[in-house]
Amino acid sequence: QVQLVESGGGLVQAGGSLRLSCAASRNIFSINPMGWYRQPPGKQRELVATITSEGTTNYADSVKGRFTISRDNARNTVYLQMNSLKPEDTAVYYCNAVYGVLRNRYWGQGTQVTVSS
Repeated sequence: QVQLVESGGGLVQAGGSLRLSCAASRNIFSINPMGWYRQPPGKQRELVATITSEGTTNYADSVKGRFTISRDNARNTVYLQMNSLKPEDTAVYYCNAVYGVLRNRYWGQGTQVTVSS
């Protein structure tokens, strides 16, 4: 089992920045990969970024060059630094972890990010 708690969402103007944090209930060194997804209003959940235990990252085309995912194994935390935010980035952002022999998928409760124009 893995519990994930997100924080750092909020309201920001277009062009601004936010940093999301995802704290895991266990050592994230064994969680591979971890990632961020988002669900815009009225749309399906979509991948934002993932990071493996070795530090390999993957980004959705829509956020490349603006968002950066990172992990701090000592703090059992994954971060999403979001710069140059756009109104279309408005969504509920969810932390995700794949863990265990069966590679079960775990989700946080979500944090709202709203970007005003």
